[in-house]
Amino acid sequence: MWIADKWEDYELLDCGGGERLERWDSQVLVRPDPQAIWESQRRNPAWKRADGRYLRSRTGGGHWEKSDLPQTWKIHYKELTFQVKPMNFKHTGLFPEQAVNWDFVTEKIKSAGRPVRVLNLFAYTGGATVACAKAGASVCHVDAAKGMVAWAKENARLSGLEEAPVRWIVDDCAKFVEREIRRGRRYDAVVMDPPSYGRGPSGEVWKLEESLYPFVELVSNVLSDQPLFVILNSYTTGLSPSVLTYILQTVIGGKFGGHTVSDELGLPVTASGLALPCGAAGRWIGR
Repeated sequence: MWIADKWEDYELLDCGGGERLERWDSQVLVRPDPQAIWESQRRNPAWKRADGRYLRSRTGGGHWEKSDLPQTWKIHYKELTFQVKPMNFKHTGLFPEQAVNWDFVTEKIKSAGRPVRVLNLFAYTGGATVACAKAGASVCHVDAAKGMVAWAKENARLSGLEEAPVRWIVDDCAKFVEREIRRGRRYDAVVMDPPSYGRGPSGEVWKLEESLYPFVELVSNVLSDQPLFVILNSYTTGLSPSVLTYILQTVIGGKFGGHTVSDELGLPVTASGLALPCGAAGRWIGR
């Protein structure tokens, strides 16, 4: 498991009973987590006096119960700064376990010895975009949600990257990649964080199990002659890291060589000394 254990502003204090207790800088949140099916003795008093708690509704969705929780605040990871904002469906705008991938792309870009162009697809609030840009890459950030792209721009500004070479694109990822291929644009690295389910601009249904393999095949055509890396994230329950390895190695490795490693992503739990699994990631690494 790749464990994001380099945080200072984020801490997973405890988890269990279908919930996680987290510290986001000075704010403490309780959020649902379907992986935490074990029981916790909940000795930490913060369970009872959290600044915010997300409660699921029996009819679907849910709502936040907040005490003095600010609408937004900032947290830092090494040289990066992000805006945190509790939203619908329990999210905060940041997945802290992705820090292991931010460290990976930083090292790869800085040690490449050449200019690196990165394409970040389903890019959300831009954690990977900011990490790649801070490491010196030029980045194309693509997400279909206008609000998420605006949030990513703010994260870039907070991280001192207002003048960095980043293209901000609001578009369907597959349609955009198809157009980039026709334009002859190529990228040295790609980061993908596709959803489990979604709909395209013309009502096309995206189901990860059916759509992922042909999408990775499409993405392979937008890579440069000597690609550096491809990262494929998955938060779909039941999709093991071995599946990500198989897809990346057959599609990307079959075309460019290199090798693929995949593993679970995890967060260290202070109360138990164990780790909470938080999805999976596959990394194809060029020769």
